[in-house]
Amino acid sequence: MTLFGGVVSISGITFLMFCVFIIAALGYILGRISIKGVSLGTAGVFIVALLFGCFFYGPLEKQLTAEFAEKALKIIESMGLILFVTSVGFIAGPKFFSNMKKNFKSYILLGLIIIIAGGLSAIGCIYLGRALGETDHAGFTAMVVGLLSGSLTSTPAFSAAKDTVLAEYESLVSVGHGIAYIFGVVGVVLFVQLVPKFSRANMAEERAKLTQVSDGAEKTYSGKLIHLDGFGFAAFSLAAIVGIFVGMIKVPLTGEGLSGTTFSLTTTGGCLLVALIFGHFGRVGKISLMPQESTLKVFRELGLMLFLIGAGIPGGADFVKFFDPMYFVYGVIMTIVPMIIGFIFAKYVLKLSLLNNLGSITGGMTSTPALGTLINVAGTEDVAAAYAATYPIALIAVVLVSQFLILLF
Repeated sequence: MTLFGGVVSISGITFLMFCVFIIAALGYILGRISIKGVSLGTAGVFIVALLFGCFFYGPLEKQLTAEFAEKALKIIESMGLILFVTSVGFIAGPKFFSNMKKNFKSYILLGLIIIIAGGLSAIGCIYLGRALGETDHAGFTAMVVGLLSGSLTSTPAFSAAKDTVLAEYESLVSVGHGIAYIFGVVGVVLFVQLVPKFSRANMAEERAKLTQVSDGAEKTYSGKLIHLDGFGFAAFSLAAIVGIFVGMIKVPLTGEGLSGTTFSLTTTGGCLLVALIFGHFGRVGKISLMPQESTLKVFRELGLMLFLIGAGIPGGADFVKFFDPMYFVYGVIMTIVPMIIGFIFAKYVLKLSLLNNLGSITGGMTSTPALGTLINVAGTEDVAAAYAATYPIALIAVVLVSQFLILLF
């Protein structure tokens, strides 16, 4: 039996599903390996997916056809992202707005500081590259902007950069994004684990500090609520549907009409925002808008796993195809510098507690995998509120900074 006009066979789709489960199984096994208390966790799935992409992407393309393999993996990535960020929104929602009220200025400042630091790092790499002999200035800038979007694992910045550069340089943006994306994921995942280790943080005390920030935020309803289904799938799906539509709204930034540059929250930001609102209010009249806690935890982990597999397989293939040691170093710089500057600023200037600080760093770095790791390290879901508060600020800022670099350099 065949699908899509006889191009893709059922056996090909079965092969893809088989690969997904193999990667998941091996990835979680790898993630369990701990070296002095530090492990990859769910990011182990990303490493295995990268290795699969490096060595087996060719056979996968032959089995499915190149076009369908790309689309199928994008569907897996997008579905995973929707499951993850919508779950995070619901989990953070009950405490999000009270947390925002107390730390609103801090979140804005930190989100901006992280992205500005990333932008300044990119400028430094541009000048360094030119000093080392890069002669095609416009092309190298396009590459660096791609490296920046990969370092911050930011799809909106990646899309905005491709829309802003000349058509002949779009491929360079893609190459840069692919080279930097790997360390952009792994670097932040390791950072949120190493900082508590090096600072010898008492996690029980840090969780207590984090709880104090958002105490008294949850509201309870004394009446009997109507649940649309036992697990909360209907409420979850409704939030995802509305979030996807919200993410499609485009706001003009430069120029007029379709010829100008536009900004959108994308599916990620839209689903996160709507789920935060659903989670905050919890109900409409007597109808519950909150999925079961167990449902949210399962969807959060499942979504993260699918996202890492969908992004990791083509990322591994691109990494092998386009790898350049110096460009990889530039990407490492653009990942590490914003994290360190953001962490120091949050600790010594904003006086944020450790977990609030690290949660904000994952949002400022727009790092979905790092949030999943931090939740496990912290032992509490409350860190998601800091991620959710900083993420939208960083999302907008990184799009603008990427366009600024292209236009001026």
